[in-house]
Amino acid sequence: MTTTTSPTKPSFVYVTYIQTTPEKVWQAFVDTDVMAQYWFGPTSDCVRVNVSDWKVGSTWEHQRLDGARTVDICGKVVECDPPKRLVMSWARPSEAADTSKHSRVEIDIEQRIDGLVRLTVSHCDLERDPKMLEGISGGWPAILSNLKTLLETGHALPRMPGAA
Repeated sequence: MTTTTSPTKPSFVYVTYIQTTPEKVWQAFVDTDVMAQYWFGPTSDCVRVNVSDWKVGSTWEHQRLDGARTVDICGKVVECDPPKRLVMSWARPSEAADTSKHSRVEIDIEQRIDGLVRLTVSHCDLERDPKMLEGISGGWPAILSNLKTLLETGHALPRMPGAA
């Protein structure tokens, strides 16, 4: 994991290696049933899923599975090349119409050797929103650790209800 900050372009990059297939990593990012098994932080008991048809130009929503389906983040699908690359804009719902306030998430999935996948998640264009950078710097490592654990063991990391 690296967080880089320059005077104009702070970004967050997380790289991990997962013993699985590119197709299973891809499915974990686009299938809400799989996502619901790992998309929570170690200090949160609120599961979230990303909902979209994953076609270029379509909207996506980061929804809580809280009964109300509260939307915390939203954006548009910028690129979709299964099972290799997914790119989406990222914004608070109140800023969805103002593209100048969007950041960008790039998910790259590479087959390295038989049974090993390199996953790189880059969250860029965060210069406009230091609070978003702070939030995702804790969020992405927890989510991606859960994803890696789920794909390698069949179980995500344990939740700690009420900790957040």
